[in-house]
Amino acid sequence: MSLINRDTTLRWIELFAAQMDEHRQELIRLDTDPSAVLKTVAMALISSVGGAAGPLYGTLFLQLGTALAGHAEVDLPTYAAAWRTSVEGVQARGKAQPGDKTMVDALLPAVAALEQASDLNTGLRAAADAAEQGMLATIPLIARKGRASYLGERSADHQDPGSTSTYYLFESAATAFTS
Repeated sequence: MSLINRDTTLRWIELFAAQMDEHRQELIRLDTDPSAVLKTVAMALISSVGGAAGPLYGTLFLQLGTALAGHAEVDLPTYAAAWRTSVEGVQARGKAQPGDKTMVDALLPAVAALEQASDLNTGLRAAADAAEQGMLATIPLIARKGRASYLGERSADHQDPGSTSTYYLFESAATAFTS
């Protein structure tokens, strides 16, 4: 083959994603701090996940990783501040505000819960709970951003997928970091 085209590029990214999956444990072991792990996740998401989710979650993890650079261990204030920076990055990239029926509707309350917590375990559980409430609060909204916005009024009475995946993100963190 002497040319690079859409199909060969897609094949390359698919192979890369498979390699990342196959060698995930090795890569995690090679990474030296939480920042490196998060940046690796960001790059994988940006390069392999389609639609708005890849760039938005890629931005989130890249900002989170950058904010945590140099920290082998992370305390609650540092973690909460890193999340605040990450949310601001996502909002800058996607131009979403609270009430737009996006992942921001779950991210903002989750980060606020982290910022108000007195310890990491309580903060993570509160963040997951707040993300869930933010997710559920999207159901009656009419989408103003993303693909769902094309549905107009018909987007009401449906739970937003971005806020749902954000809830899963925080629920997973609460489970992983407190077990």
